[in-house]
Amino acid sequence: MRHYFIVLVFVFSSVTSIFAQFSAQEVVDKVIENAGGEKYDKAIVHFVFRGKQYRSKRGEGVYALERFVKSPNGLTHDVISNSGLKRTIENCPVKIADSLITKISDGVNSVHYFASLPYGLNAPAVYKELVGESVINGVLYYKVKVTFDQEGGGTDFEDEFMYWIHKENFTVDYLAYKYAVNGGGIRFREAYNPRNVNGIRFVDYKNYKTDDLTTPLHNLDKLFEKKQLKLLSKIELEDIYVYIERDCC
Repeated sequence: MRHYFIVLVFVFSSVTSIFAQFSAQEVVDKVIENAGGEKYDKAIVHFVFRGKQYRSKRGEGVYALERFVKSPNGLTHDVISNSGLKRTIENCPVKIADSLITKISDGVNSVHYFASLPYGLNAPAVYKELVGESVINGVLYYKVKVTFDQEGGGTDFEDEFMYWIHKENFTVDYLAYKYAVNGGGIRFREAYNPRNVNGIRFVDYKNYKTDDLTTPLHNLDKLFEKKQLKLLSKIELEDIYVYIERDCC
């Protein structure tokens, strides 16, 4: 009996030691490096999402997140950059009503944010906390909670995210978030169709929801395994093209 107790203590200590060897920051750093690392800051990324074209360019603190939409009035081009939001229609500058600036900016930024994950997890306004481990369909995951500082966290700084990160592959296989706009809601996303385009990893998502807004995000993995979440939609990126800018000689 004493020998059995010693074995249990050893196993528990080993598991605790393995869990404690990485901080939340170290886990996220490994995830980003595995998904593309430094290439993110040298990449021009094009993709299509739900019939609209998107393009992003980042590097050395400078960024431009773009969306192109065809309409009866012509091609509408929205750009979010360090200098704010700008819109043109058929290359002609258009003044945007103050009431629409936040809506347009959030719409463009949200698509780029999810498309480029896990890159955004190291933004200055992001707080990361390693809150535990989880098993989903027999696979071990780190659970990383993400919240945002009000300064630099955008209009949705009160949103809360949870990421399930594969303990061996260091990939974001599942994520969940709670948002407050439009009455609020909770979403749980399952990543699928991973592919590497010129050194950067992309995935699609199955998008689930729960109607119980009191559900803690860390409990959604269990509801998912029990098939108690409702499938709302699929988040699929098409026609992905990545151009990596080379350093000048």
